[in-house]
Amino acid sequence: MKKYLVSAALIALMAACGGETEKKEESEKPAEPAVTDVSANPDYKAGLALIAKSDCLTCHKVAEKLIGPAYQDVANKYAGQDTAIAYLSKKIIEGGSGVWGAIPMSAHPQLAQADVEQMVKYILLLKTN
Repeated sequence: MKKYLVSAALIALMAACGGETEKKEESEKPAEPAVTDVSANPDYKAGLALIAKSDCLTCHKVAEKLIGPAYQDVANKYAGQDTAIAYLSKKIIEGGSGVWGAIPMSAHPQLAQADVEQMVKYILLLKTN
């Protein structure tokens, strides 16, 4: 009987040691780069909240052209440009046409400059390429 218990204990010990080696090898693998979730960005949250309270979604969608361009298209076009926030903020407040076609964007002079800049920061975070 003791032989069976000793044998079972040795088998269990070898299995435990073998399993540990596998776990150790797995933990030694290089970690894959983390995927960034822009929705955790404070600019994303603040900008989204301001856009939700405005009339922007009447003419724009995130990924599809509606009356105006998709936010992702705007983000892709202006990504990396140092003047993008100032330029797009001015376009939102003053309105305009010609950049995305003949249909003009109505002016939004009632919006505060700081709020519009926050909206633009949100839009620029939607860059896809």
